[in-house]
Amino acid sequence: MIVLNIFLLIIGFAALIKGADMFVAGSSSLARTFRVPGVVIGLTIVAAGTSAPELAVSTLAAISGSNEIALSNVIGSNIFNLLGILGICAVIRPLKVEPEINRRDFPFALVTTLALMAMTGFSVISSGAYRGAEILSMVGTLSRVGALVLLAIFVAYIAFLVFAARKKSTESNLATTDPLYKIIFRIIFGLILIIAGGQAVVTAATEIAAAFGMSETLIGLTIVAIGTSLPELVTSVVASRAGETGIAVGNVVGSNIFNLLFILGISGLITPLAVNMASFYDLAILIAVTLISYIHALTRKSINRVEGGMMIVMYVAYVVYAAVR
Repeated sequence: MIVLNIFLLIIGFAALIKGADMFVAGSSSLARTFRVPGVVIGLTIVAAGTSAPELAVSTLAAISGSNEIALSNVIGSNIFNLLGILGICAVIRPLKVEPEINRRDFPFALVTTLALMAMTGFSVISSGAYRGAEILSMVGTLSRVGALVLLAIFVAYIAFLVFAARKKSTESNLATTDPLYKIIFRIIFGLILIIAGGQAVVTAATEIAAAFGMSETLIGLTIVAIGTSLPELVTSVVASRAGETGIAVGNVVGSNIFNLLFILGISGLITPLAVNMASFYDLAILIAVTLISYIHALTRKSINRVEGGMMIVMYVAYVVYAAVR
């Protein structure tokens, strides 16, 4: 059984790498065809596509009543996206950060996370759950009204991106010679390979880890959390190596925004999301991590190898903290 899972793990990684290569190539061609800057494609199509595993996990968790998983999955994935993925990409090749991301998207991701924390914090104050021992088991909820607010912000954000891209349509004048149907095929088939490969890797790695006696908690904090972010990781690494830094960084920041607004919005509409103390602490950590990543991106308008290495160390420290708390 272990040999079979190792084989599945290898096949999964191969599918991820090939799928990411096709997905990035197709997305870049799509950007050139419609004169849309690569950074906008990274913040929308690529970000939404690579967040498909998180969307599936969170919505299924909400439907099944495990609504705490819906929130913790998003928070954990966002922390890994910023520290793990940007850190690894920067170590491989220093990341140039587009001015639009520093001026618009990083601050928006930070404000969005603060708004989510404020919503959950307000529910604590209004319910009085902060009194006594109740706070140890439950802090608050993200209501359906709050979820609708998140979705409304997401729609406004996407509309703004499209409007801004139209104004700057001359920014990408090099048209692709590929026919549109080939571009769409690359994107869709690449996305299928990414999702299928990510699922294979998570399943196989979980079975292997269990066979070696790892606890379910540790498996969830490491393999499953990282596994749902494997599409973002592979896509960003491939994009970075190809010189598509707009897609690489935009994919990470865009995925975080997509996770917070769209995934939590959809999950919260299905059922109000419970926020326990651990998730509340993790939200605070996510805010700090977003701010640190933003500061790195602002310095010299790039994230260098030293900063990338520091981010990886910070993620390892977070995993250790989450495992022992």
